Amino acid sequence: MTNITTVGIAGTGLIGAGWAARLLFRGFDVVAYDVSPAAESKLKAQIATAWPSLEALLGKPKKEGRLSFTTDLGEMASKAHFIHEAAPEREDLKIRLFREIDAVAAPHVVIASSSSGFLPTNLQSECRHPERVVIGHPFNPVYLLPLVELVPGEKTSAEAMDRAAAYFEQIGMHVLRLKKEIMGYICDRLQEALWREALHILNKDIGTTGDIDDSIVYSAGMRWAFMGSFLTYHLAGGPGGMRDFIKQFDPTLELDWTDLKFPKWNEKLEKRLVEGCEAQAGGRTVAEIEAKRNAVLVDMMKVFQKHQIGAGLVLDRELGRN
Repeated sequence: MTNITTVGIAGTGLIGAGWAARLLFRGFDVVAYDVSPAAESKLKAQIATAWPSLEALLGKPKKEGRLSFTTDLGEMASKAHFIHEAAPEREDLKIRLFREIDAVAAPHVVIASSSSGFLPTNLQSECRHPERVVIGHPFNPVYLLPLVELVPGEKTSAEAMDRAAAYFEQIGMHVLRLKKEIMGYICDRLQEALWREALHILNKDIGTTGDIDDSIVYSAGMRWAFMGSFLTYHLAGGPGGMRDFIKQFDPTLELDWTDLKFPKWNEKLEKRLVEGCEAQAGGRTVAEIEAKRNAVLVDMMKVFQKHQIGAGLVLDRELGRN
């Protein structure tokens, strides 16, 4: 495998900037591409926001990578040893970007889309080297949360998947390698299901946005942070685990507990949603809430490291290499 020292990023919004911060902190050089020259200053500001949290989690970096910015896609593609596509979530735009990047990047360079739902088979459809195209879907904030969903397309090679997995582990990620592609992958399908149900509850005026969030924060969310749904229900079955859980709570019962599809959008629902979230913010800016979120995530990951579970295992592995 070619030694990866320079990473290209196509698109410098929230996700692209998150990749840049994660990489620069770990000593990788980053060539960032965006169509707008004004994007460079925003990118640097987002990296500066991420840096204190990275230091709180990992300590001072041994070596900082170098950041360069370009509005020339070919320049980025020709210099990079690995490329993250982090453009806006428009499939036609991503297909075009992959075609143009593929035409310039060396054939061995893996191109990973940060898409949150598109099929990699479609994204690689106009590439001369489709075998090196994968999905590498991260989660915000990318510079702290360690999960990446690695998804192959129909023409993606096993060798490219292996190289991508090795690279992601090198930059402190936990790789969730999907067996095959599906729209929305795993995590976003689960998140969207919860989002739909939350909107139905809000639309029916059962509770406020704060009530609905509290139902997660003070209960299931605490378990989900390190156990997930299946292991949680395995414990709920008592000594017999999932076998007894199934006997107690027949999974074939069709209970009227879900609306599944999105509620029909209306002005009243939109008003409840927007005003509810603003009430929850309580006058705090988004930046202030982000800072609090980051501080909590850092502390949680350190607690998980102490207990050798979940994201703490990834942190322990990375700190052990330093």
